[in-house]
Order: sequence, then structure tokens, then C-alpha cells
Amino acid sequence: MTATHRAMAITAPGHLALVERPVPVPETGEVLIAVEACGVCGADRGDIERADPALRRVPGHEVVGRIMALGPQVPAIWSVGQRVGVGRFGGHCGNCRECRQGKFHLCRQQPVMGSTRDGGYAERMTARATGLVSIPDDLSLAEAAPILCAGLATFNGLKASGAGPGDTVAVLGIGGLGHMALQYARRMGFRVIAIGRGADIAADALDLGAHRYVDTEREDAAAVLTALGGAKALLSTIGDTGVVASVMPGLAPEGRLVLLGIGKDPLAVATAPLVSGERSVVGSITGSPYDSERTLDFSVLTGARPRIETLPLERANEAVHRMLSGAVTFRMVLTMGGSVAPQ
Repeated sequence: MTATHRAMAITAPGHLALVERPVPVPETGEVLIAVEACGVCGADRGDIERADPALRRVPGHEVVGRIMALGPQVPAIWSVGQRVGVGRFGGHCGNCRECRQGKFHLCRQQPVMGSTRDGGYAERMTARATGLVSIPDDLSLAEAAPILCAGLATFNGLKASGAGPGDTVAVLGIGGLGHMALQYARRMGFRVIAIGRGADIAADALDLGAHRYVDTEREDAAAVLTALGGAKALLSTIGDTGVVASVMPGLAPEGRLVLLGIGKDPLAVATAPLVSGERSVVGSITGSPYDSERTLDFSVLTGARPRIETLPLERANEAVHRMLSGAVTFRMVLTMGGSVAPQ
């Protein structure tokens, strides 16, 4: 085992630099992972822009690779060489009130990968065993990476929507999250309405599973949904709360708005439609490692796959910029390998 590894660290607000670091040693209850791929997620932007450069934090929370070493007291279900992943939440503590209720994804003491703990923009990374996800052999590691965040968030959001087979489900925002939501929604047996901005995404939306695409530049999305009888669920992947509010009137009685995207502005909600139609608004966070494994298994069983582009680790700045500009085809994934001198 080499003594050092390469990583892309935050050396200035909004900027990553290639550095060389000692290979970390797993502590009690941790494993050392040889990272093979790491997805580039929209949440990485905040981590990179707001981090204290003095910490030289390594971002990345859609991490997949193989276990290289086990720390003390790691359960026997994990072994060296095993394919594993780690998502946004890096492992529950087992002691807080939420953990004692079995709500591990709401644990108050778990690290946030890439934010409060070094993440996967690196060749090596340690992680709590409680945060590990087993990766099916039928998925490539590059494909599995985005499923640990974008896939998990939308899969759990759809499960929380209250919709059943045959119901109308609308997906607002056809990007990194939305393109997974369309695939899952179609395979769950919903009538799927994709809502996006512009005609350029229409063909992709239909190919991904939508029965109907609504271009908000040309159509009133709420009116379209109302004409279809209303949406049992509206899954919002965007942060523009004004747009979200404009589509909400398209919910059917007892319909549910499920928020995945986080906006800076408050969401304006008219109370009369909520009360009179018993509609509701809920938030949905990603999920536990078990939820991740369910999502991965569903993806394998149904053939749902993220559409990805890949770049090598040392081009992480370019990957992040492409993701933020919308130039990437749905999801960007960093892959490890190659040789570039650290700075």
C-alpha cells in the first residue's frame, strides 16, 4: 500500500487544487476505501464555496470504491475488497434520540461527507461502517455513484408521495435529480408528467419515462395537470420557490407536494387549497444506507440508470463548473487514476 494519495482539496473559496496527502488510517468502527468514482452533485457547490480554506476540506458525497482496510470493531458483514459506497450522510451514531427510534437518516451526530468530513474527491477516504452501502455487481461503480444521492433522494421522495400505481405524478425540474425521478416514477407504475423549461429537454424527458412533457415557457403547468384530473403527487427537484408555488394548484385533492430542491426564498403556500382539498406539503431527505441499497437494487431490477459524463479526478474544477453551468448531460462523475503532479 502506498503511503500517500491524491485528493482535490478546497484551497480557496470556490476553488479546488490537487494535493498529495498521507493515506488516512481507519479508526474504531471505520474502514479505509480505495475510491474509484465520485459523483459531482449540486450540493457540492455550497461545500466548496463556504468551506474554510484552512481546513483544506475534500468535497464529494457520492462515493464508491472498495474496502482497503478495516479499523477495530467493524462488523463482519464488511470485508477487504468489497464494493461499497458512502452517501451524503456518513454513518449514524446509534445513540441520539433519532437513532434510538430507528430513524438513522435523521441522526444528529452523523458526519456530512464533503462538508464536516473529507469526502470522495480523492483516491482514498475513511468512513464509518454505519454509513456503508453495498454496491451490486450488476452496476458499474460510475453508474452507482449518482444513485447514492440523486437516485436515493428521488426514490425515497416518490415512496413518500402517497401515490399508487396508475396515479398521476408530476416531476418538476428535469436535471440531475429529475432524470432519475422520471425513470423511477415510470417503473413504479405512475402516469408521469415531466415539467421543465424549454423544448430542448422534451425528447429526453419522454425517453426517460415521461408520458407527457410540459414546457413552462409555452404552457401553464398547473392548468395542464388540472385538465388531467390533478396530480396525486408533485415532486419538486428545483430551488425556485416561485415556480414551485405556481405549479401547486395542479395538485388533486389529497395531493402532496414533495420538496427535494432547497430554495433560498420562502415557499408561498395558499392555505385554502390545502385545507379544502386536504393537500399537503412535505420535505424528503435522502435516506439511510439501507434505503440506498433498496434504491440500487430497484435500479438493477428495472434497468434505471443515471446518464453520466466522466472526468478524471484532477479535472474536478472543470467538472464542478460544467455541472453548475448545466452543460453536463444530467450527471457528472469523477474517476480515479492517471498521474498529475500535485500542487
